[in-house]
Amino acid sequence: MKQQQFEARYRDEWMAFEQALDVLQGKKKNITDTQQALANFPEQYRRLCHQYALARERGYGLPLIQQLNELILQGHRQLYRHRLPLLAPLMRFLLHDFPRAVREQASWNLVSGLFFVGALAFMWLLVQQQPEMVYSLLDDGTVNNIETMYDPALDTRDNRDSSDDVSMFGYYIWNNIGIAFRTFASGIFFGVGALFVELFNGAFFGAIAAHLINVGSHEPFFTFVIAHGAPELTAIVLSGGSGLRLGWALIAPGPWSRLHALQRAARKTMPVMYGAFMLLLMAAFIEAFWSPRQFDPVIKYSVGAAHWVLLYLYLLFAGRRHAA
Repeated sequence: MKQQQFEARYRDEWMAFEQALDVLQGKKKNITDTQQALANFPEQYRRLCHQYALARERGYGLPLIQQLNELILQGHRQLYRHRLPLLAPLMRFLLHDFPRAVREQASWNLVSGLFFVGALAFMWLLVQQQPEMVYSLLDDGTVNNIETMYDPALDTRDNRDSSDDVSMFGYYIWNNIGIAFRTFASGIFFGVGALFVELFNGAFFGAIAAHLINVGSHEPFFTFVIAHGAPELTAIVLSGGSGLRLGWALIAPGPWSRLHALQRAARKTMPVMYGAFMLLLMAAFIEAFWSPRQFDPVIKYSVGAAHWVLLYLYLLFAGRRHAA
């Protein structure tokens, strides 16, 4: 690439970097500008360093090298002068980057969700019509434990103390994130692994729900799972969608090698997976500290329904104005 083309390609980035320097050096006092400059500055600085290295490697003119070097020196002083806040990039990720990444891979999430819900519905109907079919998926011990756990006459979930809640919180984090990671990572087997995990999880949930309805323990079960089910099940579906995206990169890599296509797909899915892990943290907190509490079923169902509605409004609409 000739120097003139190089300058034309990156001139706007250099101007944006200079404007960010003006903000950080106090030449502009707008608080909003300062927050935005702090959020974008590290990435701008890294790109500038890369462009400087390219300019030197290609032997471009000394004035250009000196200009970029001066910007880097000023940027270095500002980068290590300011302690970049954790809250600002975290809020940007939650309010903009994560929901936009979810919508960007909507087709994969839809396929994952269809497999999960389809397996759930099939097993639910099958066990309701033929109750003995629950044992095709669950062994006797598991069925007995589930019946005891949700038996209305023996329900002791509200008798847990605070130490039990904390212990269960840690267990739910470990269990839920483990399921999500396996769902995502198994997509590397050309997507088949992710589909299998989605089918199994959906069938497992459907079999349990149908069996508890058959034995008359549906109310303790549904009042327990409805609130934390929104972030938990959504995160599992998103993990499956991300896994399918990995698998498709191997099946149809396009103009890239399979390794390169897999790396590109992994980079695009990571924001979704980071958000899915945060949803699972939320689900673990709700499951440990809210779900076991024995409130009136109307309250439990209302709170649970609110969780589902608010979560999907967030995923569907958050970040759209920022994108525009």
